Amino acid sequence: MDESGGSGQPRSGTNEPTEHATGATTPAADAGTPEPTPDDTAAGTTPQDHEVTPQPEAHADADASTSPEPAAEERTETESSSQPTTDEVTAPEATSTDPGTRDHTAAAPAHTHLNGEPKPDGTPKSHDHTDDHDLAPHHTYAHTEHTGPDTAPGSGTRIAKGRPSQRPKEPGGGLLMGRPFGVPVYVAPSWFLVAALITWVFGGQLDRVLPELGAARYLVALFFAVAFYGSVLVHELAHTVAALRFKLPVRRIQLQFFGGVSEIEKEAETPGREFVLAFVGPLLSLVLSGIFYLAMLPVEPGTVPGVLLAGLMVSNLIVAAFNLLPGLPLDGGRMLRAVVWKITGRPMSGTIAAAWVGRALAVSVLIGLPLLTQTGALGTNTEDISGMDTVTDALLAAILAAIIWTGAGNSLRMARLREHLPELRARNLTRRAVPVESNTPLSEALRRANAAGARALVVVDTDGQPLSLVREAAIVGVPEHRRPWVSVSGLAQDLTDGMRVSAELAGEDLLDALRATPATEYLVIEETGEIYGVLSAADVERAFVKAMARPN
Repeated sequence: MDESGGSGQPRSGTNEPTEHATGATTPAADAGTPEPTPDDTAAGTTPQDHEVTPQPEAHADADASTSPEPAAEERTETESSSQPTTDEVTAPEATSTDPGTRDHTAAAPAHTHLNGEPKPDGTPKSHDHTDDHDLAPHHTYAHTEHTGPDTAPGSGTRIAKGRPSQRPKEPGGGLLMGRPFGVPVYVAPSWFLVAALITWVFGGQLDRVLPELGAARYLVALFFAVAFYGSVLVHELAHTVAALRFKLPVRRIQLQFFGGVSEIEKEAETPGREFVLAFVGPLLSLVLSGIFYLAMLPVEPGTVPGVLLAGLMVSNLIVAAFNLLPGLPLDGGRMLRAVVWKITGRPMSGTIAAAWVGRALAVSVLIGLPLLTQTGALGTNTEDISGMDTVTDALLAAILAAIIWTGAGNSLRMARLREHLPELRARNLTRRAVPVESNTPLSEALRRANAAGARALVVVDTDGQPLSLVREAAIVGVPEHRRPWVSVSGLAQDLTDGMRVSAELAGEDLLDALRATPATEYLVIEETGEIYGVLSAADVERAFVKAMARPN
């Protein structure tokens, strides 16, 4: 990978330093902006042997210039071509690093140069499109009947020149119910479906136990559905409190069709913490089951309170027992992972073991649950089982098995992602950069960059302090004949604190820094404050995808 030295001076791609190019890294100090000669223009568009994948973004107004304007006839032609067609540049999308727990894809690297011209081999200029992927992994605790697959987080805000600032986006995921411990709790639309299902099924059972209730039994059943999911929320809050206690950020809690999910954005640092983080959920469910049992003792069995307390006691006991099964993505799978991690010293070994046990568990649920129901092993009367009951049991088993199997697979992918994260280093991915003053014509800036073997431009003040970054996509959007009259300041994005990253960042820390301030380019600085170069979000994603493609 290309690297860059302090103060924007070029370095070789290896650890051996190169001689600094004279004049290539010194900001222009001209009081005015002279009209470039044809030679200068040609030099500014000379292709260099450096591969770049532009990150498309909104094109700055090409008329933002302090240099002389072309003749009227030429200006008419210029203005008619100053807006690139959709074939040349695609509308921008900020790269959100939600790395994530989504599938990560990237387009093949486009072989272009800083000035957007094709390479000598005839490769046409093209523009890489970085989707809004969240590359940072997230740890989720999913519970079937209280389980769900791993999910991924969203992106933050972006402040770009020429665009209004955006407010931080909520993670979303349904109806926001509150923020206990500062963590948003959402109810997914699918919850209303399962609440209606529980109301219907439990209402039918109440008709046999308390027939005198009549239609009011459905109100009691609805109360039970809400109370049951209140218990699931307590289960999830146990995970959340433990995560916050271990200083692990929690993105959100979501109540959905088969239970709840706590989205914890980082992995526990030790197997002991992983075990505790997983165990507290089932433990709280067991505690709730005991509380409901004690509350049920003084209550008469054949009453509405007695039936509700008995139902909540049994349901919480089932939640605890099911989640203690030793397979990912269940809590028991996390506990098994922690044990194997402790024994082998490798978290990946624990994940592989727990994930395959989870897949075996999924197959067992798919086959075993309908058999247990049909044979009466679950306490049902086989004579009362109808054809519809058989279909319902088979459908429920298939859904549960699919969720467990998918969750186990997601856990394997996330573990593989984390294992490759240390390979992402800001220092190795940084492009060489050339500092230029704000009134420098684009053609002259490109000439200097090509002469220095650089692939990025940093706008600096008269003291050499960085002010903004010239957007690569904006350079591509300026036609060649306009470049002598367009200053780099009109194509630059103002630097914010979040766009300055340390050259020492690597792995998940690097991705967290990029996700906190989504942008297409970042200024990389040394610990001394010197400019090291420019980091492109497209380069990070491409390196991430490449690392993920390599076998473990």
